[in-house]
Amino acid sequence: MPTEFSGFSPAARRFFRDLAQHNNRDWFQTHKDIYERACRTPMQQLGEALAPRFGPVKIKRINRDTRFAADKSPYKTRISATVGPNYVSLSADGLYVGAGVYMPDSATLERFRGAIAADVSGPRLARIVATLRRKGYDVATHDTLTGTPRGYKADHPRIELLKMKDLFAGKSFKPAPWLATKGALNRIVKVMTDVKPLTEWYTQYVGR
Repeated sequence: MPTEFSGFSPAARRFFRDLAQHNNRDWFQTHKDIYERACRTPMQQLGEALAPRFGPVKIKRINRDTRFAADKSPYKTRISATVGPNYVSLSADGLYVGAGVYMPDSATLERFRGAIAADVSGPRLARIVATLRRKGYDVATHDTLTGTPRGYKADHPRIELLKMKDLFAGKSFKPAPWLATKGALNRIVKVMTDVKPLTEWYTQYVGR
């Protein structure tokens, strides 16, 4: 088996497509060798290639935490990993690469909004967001307040950022032949490099 990352084969996407239709332990155990060979091993190889430049790698467990979920399906239909402050996810729909902060606790959210409102850090974030959007990145939040955050004015120049409950930027790639080649690494590296100003801003002004 290759020891260097050479992309994710179509077998990985087929595995997750089939898992969505047969999300149970018996099916997964029967096809676990495909998951290990086509999904987990390439993600490990990708992490090894990225870690020296972007930071430590942690591959997420495929098992879902169903304790408080209405959906009791035992497995996630994707494989994902964090690489330093970055996030990579592969599913039947393709590849996502991005970074940012997702659903912070209330104290962190307050620091985040304070940094957005501040005279130096706030305009800097606005410029980073504008640059990323101009380059074609999706800059979004999982949830937005309908009203004005407590302590801020509705006419604040960065009110749309202040309404966000978190902030992340990235790019989704639909299935394509390059995903199964070594060239996939270059595209992933480009995204992580382009979103780095956002992660640096967050580390400097909000902390982790």
